Amino acid sequence: MDLRKVEEIVNDSKGGIIEKKDAILSTFSKPTSDTDSDDPTTPPVDSATALQLFLDHIPISSIPGIHNSPSTVLVVKTHTCMKDGIKMLYEKNVSGALIDDTSERDPTTSFTTSFSHPYIGFISFSNMVLWCLQEFQKHQRGNKIDHAKGLKKIKSHGFFSLLAKIPAVSEAKISELAASFLWNPVFPVKPDQSLFHVLLLLSKHRLSVVPVTEHFSSKVVGYVTEHSVNHILLQSSGLEWFDSIADKPLSDFRFEQNDQIVSVYNDESIAEAVHILWNNKVCAIAVVERQTQKLIGCVRVSDIHRLLDDDHIFTEREDTSVDRFIHKETEQINHDVNHELGALISAGTLALHNKFEPRVNSPVTNTETDTLKQVMKNLAEKRSNFSFVVDECGRVKGMITLRDILMEFAPPCMDSRIDGGGFFDMALKESGCTIKDGTMVHHK
Repeated sequence: MDLRKVEEIVNDSKGGIIEKKDAILSTFSKPTSDTDSDDPTTPPVDSATALQLFLDHIPISSIPGIHNSPSTVLVVKTHTCMKDGIKMLYEKNVSGALIDDTSERDPTTSFTTSFSHPYIGFISFSNMVLWCLQEFQKHQRGNKIDHAKGLKKIKSHGFFSLLAKIPAVSEAKISELAASFLWNPVFPVKPDQSLFHVLLLLSKHRLSVVPVTEHFSSKVVGYVTEHSVNHILLQSSGLEWFDSIADKPLSDFRFEQNDQIVSVYNDESIAEAVHILWNNKVCAIAVVERQTQKLIGCVRVSDIHRLLDDDHIFTEREDTSVDRFIHKETEQINHDVNHELGALISAGTLALHNKFEPRVNSPVTNTETDTLKQVMKNLAEKRSNFSFVVDECGRVKGMITLRDILMEFAPPCMDSRIDGGGFFDMALKESGCTIKDGTMVHHK
């Protein structure tokens, strides 16, 4: 069967990925004609190309829960101050927001975009808080010098209390974070665009989410997450094109963090763990027991909200050990997974307090002998976006993320016509740089 036949099948079959997969399998199971089997001019089906063709006929609208509650779609302005932005996301229990550019564009500057929308980026709650924590630390170092000179030391009773006492941090604008590349670019899609298009965006850009807009407007109705794409890809199990990649052991792959194990010892402070998260720009770090070197937990970027939930942990973060942090009792609710399936893979699963995540003292793990498909299933079942690769003694050898997985199913090239919606323009502007003749120029 050649690719033209594959395309014909996926075009003719109705429904989502399950229906199209069944149509493919049904056709493959039929005896091939002598003409098809004996024709030497019929090229074999290339697995990667066939899978991409298949996914390119799966509409985004087939993802369950794509039209999520509007309450999860929040927008901040570039001139919004940190204090207001963090407070809004925290109170609304949402982990990130779209950024709306409030500045007027220079009419003499040529700017074209594939999308008609006002959004220039997406910023996460965690990145905003992490930035504030680093600024607090800088202020604290300066404050120690002032304290030595006899000046009054700033005391606080929690994150928001301290934030209110340092105007240089609390009044900083969202736009200022573009200089540190703490935004994610934003690439809105329409419901009738394909899963393959989203797969390209998630794998080729460091995106946390892909906004989905209405057919005839720029109104965002939901988000496609890495989790939702992982769930949909798993439904391709049984297709030779998918299985030829997914059934390989992890040892056959070369992932981004194979040789870069980022960890913290259990007896180090939670403040140090947060600092390591910030410096390494990773989604999580391993917590290792100092004596045995075994993995005993993790600290995730998504756990940062706990510093705001508990004023005592925040004020004592320099003296609170990571071990105490990961074993501190947190609320656990037993959910009916089948009942919550729509929420789990929905674009609306952007809750700040995510009750579905694994406990931090029980991270997801796999071994190098596990297949990529086993990891995908593990992450889907445990609702995690990463898994630590461990050896037979429980020592960390590496980490695999959902982005690592998605990259294995995407082609190595990216359509350069897809535009980031002003993200790169704003980041360059805030950094004092411009692009001239293909080169970045810094203006002192």
